[in-house]
Amino acid sequence: MSQITIQCRLVASESTRRQLWELMADKNTPLINELLQQVGQHPDFLTWRQKGKLPSTVVSQLCQPLKTDPRFAGQPSRFYLSAIHAVDYIYKSWLAIQKRLQQKLEGKTHWLEIFKSDAKLVETSDRSLEAIRIKAAEILAQATSSPDSKSTLPKQKNSKKAKKTVSSDSSRRLSTTLFQVYRETEDILTRSAISYLLKNGCQISEQEENPEKFALRRRKLEIQIQRISDQLDSRMPKGRDLTNEKWLEALTLATTTDPQDNAEAKRWQDILLTRFSCLPFPLIYETNEDMVWSKNQKGRLSLHFNGLRDLTFDIYCDRCQLHWFQRFLEDQQTKRSHKNQHSSSLFTLRSGHLAWQQGEGKGEPWNVHHLTLYCCIDTRLWTAEGTEQVRREKADEITKFITKMKEKSNLSETQQAFINRKESTLKRINNPFQRPSQPLYQGQPHIIVGVSLGLEKPATVAVIDVIKNQVLTYRNIRQLLGDNYNLLNRQRQQKQRSSRHRHQAQKLAAPNEFGDSELGQYIDRLLAKAIVDITQTYQAGSIVLPKLSDIREIIQAEIQTKAEKKCPGYLEGQQKYAKEYRVNIHQWSYGRLIDSIKTQSAKNNIIIEEGKQPIIGNAQEQARELAISAYQSRLKKG
Repeated sequence: MSQITIQCRLVASESTRRQLWELMADKNTPLINELLQQVGQHPDFLTWRQKGKLPSTVVSQLCQPLKTDPRFAGQPSRFYLSAIHAVDYIYKSWLAIQKRLQQKLEGKTHWLEIFKSDAKLVETSDRSLEAIRIKAAEILAQATSSPDSKSTLPKQKNSKKAKKTVSSDSSRRLSTTLFQVYRETEDILTRSAISYLLKNGCQISEQEENPEKFALRRRKLEIQIQRISDQLDSRMPKGRDLTNEKWLEALTLATTTDPQDNAEAKRWQDILLTRFSCLPFPLIYETNEDMVWSKNQKGRLSLHFNGLRDLTFDIYCDRCQLHWFQRFLEDQQTKRSHKNQHSSSLFTLRSGHLAWQQGEGKGEPWNVHHLTLYCCIDTRLWTAEGTEQVRREKADEITKFITKMKEKSNLSETQQAFINRKESTLKRINNPFQRPSQPLYQGQPHIIVGVSLGLEKPATVAVIDVIKNQVLTYRNIRQLLGDNYNLLNRQRQQKQRSSRHRHQAQKLAAPNEFGDSELGQYIDRLLAKAIVDITQTYQAGSIVLPKLSDIREIIQAEIQTKAEKKCPGYLEGQQKYAKEYRVNIHQWSYGRLIDSIKTQSAKNNIIIEEGKQPIIGNAQEQARELAISAYQSRLKKG
């Protein structure tokens, strides 16, 4: 992805800020809240929830009658469009989370049905425990001898640790096979034997089952299912309550009436403890021509928005980003001076979000908070070579669309007019902007940079030549940071101090929200720059990053491995060591680190790939296998 986001401060007179705040807080945000509520109460909402997506026009249809509602009337047309985009985005994200939770719930529920005690298995199958064990041994032998169950793990050194990790990974593969066989068979004895294997880690246990430990394991599973069910029931998008009406209602109820049950008391408590947003929803400008750039009398860049022509804002940004905002002005001036011979689809600016950033102090909100503009840009459109690449992509896309439409017969006037507009756009696209020449980065596709993430070592790099099956170099966290390595220890010490202060404040019922410094973000940027520099040095074709959803499992496996090594055979000691280790090392902000790497890569037109980071092996081996697996996935898709 070649798109990145930059930001700037918008400065305007007090009357301008006040007018914009009143529009956003008193009109637009209540409109979004109302749309969120109407979508959730729609008769077809359960159907949309099962499908995992909303119809493309439903929010627009719901918004149409609200435009004349006195509560929301009087907004510029772009504000209504922004509200529609915001609600679409919120529900798109929410439905994706709900779908993932539903799948997780179904998996846990299925496992609960399988997870039975030895006594229950004997009763259900009407066979002895020894017969179940014999059948389990047969299934295990058959599953481990099948070709699909053979391990494709990399070769490890001949050590106890290597044998243990291979066994652990093989067990996970075997579990998947056993679950599939359980679903496909109807034989009660086979199902009982598979249940016996799964609950014992795909092994034949020689010890008698402890009923108390089994009951504890089952109860933990039931609690997990209940928590997921509660999340599915309670996580409805609720908008932003800028007036704190819900909080005041809950406070009045809690102080004047008695709750009917614990659930109602818990609901009141959740509302009272929730910190509501004091800022309105941002305005979304998905069309780059809705933002009009110019220069004021002092020569400073300024901006106004279509629909808000009377409101002008001055641009205040970092010097390192100033050239981007100057390019936005140049693109629009070029198009206007050439009488629309150029297309805005080749503007460097793609879209923008106008948002309020929370400030500190007392006074009117438009004086306390700050206006910020977030701009999404395509880095390829900075140079002539990159612009040509984008032009070809867009031209091919439009040509295919026009050809497909013209193949249809009896086109309506609307369809024909739409084709004419597309042909006009295609003509303007073929007249690109004059931009500086700079060769695009061209890496070798068979050289891949794998980046593994971990708890103790936030990032480790392996550069692989996959054709020669050769590791060109490794880079650990110390080598990546170089002279700045001491910043890592300083950041961890700050985290530990904040954790202690937060714990002490919680015991005293005092405010415990301690903000983090920007040191961690600075370290992430240093790591991202170092990784991109290595990629360019070895002319690698892409960088492979782990999927963020797998990080929790990776970290847990790393901690468990260290705990078992430190306290072999002592479960309570392992749990205590793991807890202390988490406190001392503290988790890194992996999402922020991944975003930094993606942003730095986009600036240099380096391809980013994602893969599943293996749990086994050390950090270098994980980075190497991540790169190799990404290349293999690429071959399968190709």
